[in-house]
Amino acid sequence: MSTAAAPARSGAVLADLLPSTTTAARAFARDAALVLGGAALTGIAAQIAVPVPGSPVPVTGQTFAALLVGTAVGARRGFLSLALYALVGMAGVPWFAGGTSGAGGASFGYVLGMLLAATVVGALARRGGDRSVLRTAGTMVLGSAVIYAVGVPYLAVSTGMSLSTAVAVGLVPFLLGDALKAALAMGALPTAWKLMGDRG
Repeated sequence: MSTAAAPARSGAVLADLLPSTTTAARAFARDAALVLGGAALTGIAAQIAVPVPGSPVPVTGQTFAALLVGTAVGARRGFLSLALYALVGMAGVPWFAGGTSGAGGASFGYVLGMLLAATVVGALARRGGDRSVLRTAGTMVLGSAVIYAVGVPYLAVSTGMSLSTAVAVGLVPFLLGDALKAALAMGALPTAWKLMGDRG
């Protein structure tokens, strides 16, 4: 088995640059480890939760983790990572925001949105969406928009509040934090590609 990282290439995501494997079984094991690791990272990041006054939705690290996971591992593995995260949390493991679990809570729509967003940003990453600062910014903005497109209406329906109120308490308070997360990604992801020797 080769231990050298694969060369950076068009259509690749960062996870594809891990040491190559020579058998289907080893490739499956690597993909499974990436999926499990992505779910675990999201669950750990979700424990970084800060309550927002007047909102049932806290500021957490899970949205940032979900977008990074999707971008780093690609659409298919990103979808599977976030699907695993959602299913295990629904089954009772307390690794949703702030140590909660189960479906139906006011913020569960954001979990569903993260599943879709990880898939979208993973697909964009395969098209070079994380290889420059500007492209990464666009990828993160679109990923965040997908999360809110699912999470905010779900918040409105689950709590009985109006859509405008849901926007006021479930989107507006988080925009500054999202900008900071995007800035972190804009520095981290293109830098990771440069360290891998890719300039494209």
